[in-house]
Amino acid sequence: MQQYSSLPDQNSLIDATPKLLTTIEQLRAQLWLESSLNQLQSRLNDCLLSACNTVPQAGAAQAEIFQAVVNEINSAVHSSNLALTDCAVGIALFQPQETVATVRYVSRSPSPNLQPLFVEVLTAEKKLLLRLQEVIKLEDLQQLEHQQPQSAWRLADDSGNVMGWLIIATASLSSDCESLIKSQAQLRSQLMARSAKYCTTALVQLRHILSWSQRYQQLSNSNQELERTNQLKNQFLANTSHEIRTPLSSIIGFTHLLLAPGYEPTRERQQEYLNIIQSSGKHLLALINDILDLSKIEANQLEVQWEIIDVPLLCSNVLALVKEKAANKGLKLCLELEPDIKTLVADPLRLKQMLLNLIFNALKFTSEGSVGLRVAPKGVFVHFTVWDTGSGISQEDQVQLFQPYFQIAKAVAGGVEGTGLGLAVTQKLAQIHGGSVKVESEVNRGSRFTLVLPFKQEIGVGGDEEDEKAKFSSFPLPFTPSSSVEILLVENDLPNADLIQIYLRKFGYKVTWVNNAGEMWETLTLLEPAVILMDVCLTDANGLNLVQQLREHPQYRTIPVIVQTAMAMKGDRETCLAAGVNDYISKPIDLPLLASLVAKYSKAPNSVDGE
Repeated sequence: MQQYSSLPDQNSLIDATPKLLTTIEQLRAQLWLESSLNQLQSRLNDCLLSACNTVPQAGAAQAEIFQAVVNEINSAVHSSNLALTDCAVGIALFQPQETVATVRYVSRSPSPNLQPLFVEVLTAEKKLLLRLQEVIKLEDLQQLEHQQPQSAWRLADDSGNVMGWLIIATASLSSDCESLIKSQAQLRSQLMARSAKYCTTALVQLRHILSWSQRYQQLSNSNQELERTNQLKNQFLANTSHEIRTPLSSIIGFTHLLLAPGYEPTRERQQEYLNIIQSSGKHLLALINDILDLSKIEANQLEVQWEIIDVPLLCSNVLALVKEKAANKGLKLCLELEPDIKTLVADPLRLKQMLLNLIFNALKFTSEGSVGLRVAPKGVFVHFTVWDTGSGISQEDQVQLFQPYFQIAKAVAGGVEGTGLGLAVTQKLAQIHGGSVKVESEVNRGSRFTLVLPFKQEIGVGGDEEDEKAKFSSFPLPFTPSSSVEILLVENDLPNADLIQIYLRKFGYKVTWVNNAGEMWETLTLLEPAVILMDVCLTDANGLNLVQQLREHPQYRTIPVIVQTAMAMKGDRETCLAAGVNDYISKPIDLPLLASLVAKYSKAPNSVDGE
C-alpha cells in the first residue's frame, strides 16, 4: 500500500518563498499607490469644495490645484518605505502659440543642504534643471513625454488643449539591482500618470464650477435687480395712482354735480366748477408729461434742441407765467439779472421747464413774503437761483429731494399738490445740459435752488428745415374763418370728434366726420376736402397706412393731412411725417394750435400772410 505525506517537500518550500515575498511587495506597492492616489483625490476634492463655497478667482483656484498635486505626490514618495529613489515634482505651464513652457510649481525648493534635481532628456548628457521659473523648450518636454522611463505627462483639458506638463526629476539610484530600478520606474510611472489624470479632471471640474458660479452670480444679480425693479414699479403704481386719482376725483365729482338733475348752479358757480375741472385736467396732463419726460431721460431718448436764447426775455416770460399764481397768494415776485448776461446756448423749452419747476415749488411752499429769480455769471457757467422766504427744507429731506416721487411729509399732510417728479426731471435735464442743480435751505428760513448751466454747448447751434417747421407749428397762427372750406375728420373717438367739430364749426369750417377707413373712402368720392384730419388708431385700419394709400392716388396725393394722435414719444412725429402727413398734433389737442394748422394747410383767404 502506497503512503502519501501531507508535508511539503523541502525543495518546493524553498522555491515558493521568493514568490511569496514578491507578491507581498507587489501588494504593498499597490496599496501604497492606491492610498496615495486616494489622498490626492481627497485633497483635490477639498480644493473643488472650497471653490464651490468661496467662488475664488479662476487663477487662484487653478494654482491651488496645481500646488496640491505636486505637494501630494512629493509627500507620498518621501513618506513611503518602498525605497523609492529621491525625486522632485514640478508643473510647467504652456501657453498656446508658444514654443516653451515655464516651471510654475515645484515640490521642493533649492537650499544650501538640498540641491535641485535634474531631469534627464534621452541621454544623461542632456539634463534640465527643475526649479521655479525655469524655461523648458517644447521639444524637450515632448522627448521627456515619450522617452523610457517617462519623465513628463501631458495635462490637457476636456477639449484636448494642452495646459502644461507634470514633470518628475529623480536622483540616481545607488543600487546594482536592475529589477528594483525597473519596478520603481513602473510604480513611479503609474503614480504620475494617474495623478496627471486626476489633475486634468479636477481642472475641468473647476472650470465647470467657476462657470456655474459665474452664472449663479449673474442670476443672483438679475434677481436682485428684478426685485428692485418690482419694488420701484409698485412704488411707481402706488404714487401714480394717488396722483391721478386726486385730480380725477375733482373732474368726475364736479362734472357729476353739473349733470345732476334738479341742480342749477349760478353762472358764477358753473364757471368756478369748470375752472376746477380744467385745472385738474391740466394737472393730469402735467403728471403724464413728467412721467414721459422722466422715462425718456432714463432711456436716453429725450430730444434736445440747442438754440441761442435771449436770457432776459426768457426769464421775463417765465415770471409772467407765474405772476397770477403769486398774486393770488399775495407774494412778491423779484427778478435780478446781471447786466453781463445776454445769451445762452440751451434748449429753450427745457430751460423754461426747469425754471418753472423751481419757481412753482417756491410758490407752493411760500405763504408770505417773496419769491425771486437771480441770474448771475460764474466763469463759464450761468447760475439761475430761485429763492423764497418759505418754510424751508430739513437736512434729512434734502438728501432725498431729487428722488422720483419723493414728497416732503409736511407738504403731503398739508395737502400741497404735486407729483414728486418735478425736481427729479429738473436735475436730469440740467445734467443733459452739462450742468447741475444745488439746494441750500434751513427750516423756516426759506430755500435757494441754483440751476447751473454752461454758457456754451459742444453741440453746434443751427436750425434745419424740420426744426423751423416744428418751431413754426408750436405757435398759433392768425387766421380768418371761411365757410367755403371743407374739412374731412377721420376720428375713432366720439368725444374727440364732437370737440373738434364744435370748435372748427365755430370758426365757419364745414366739417364732415367719419369714424373708420371704409367711410373715409366712400366720403372722398362725394367730397373734395381742403384738409383731412386723421386719427392714427382706427377700428379698421392704421391711420398712417391710410395716409400712404392716399399718397398713391393721384386725385388725393395733394390733399394736406394733419394727424391727431396720442402718440407723443420720441420719434412719433418723425414716423408720422415719414408716412406722408403734412403736420402732427398730439392729444390732448391744443385747440388754438389745431385751428392755426387747419388755416395754414387749407389756404383759407387771408389766413396767413404769404401762405
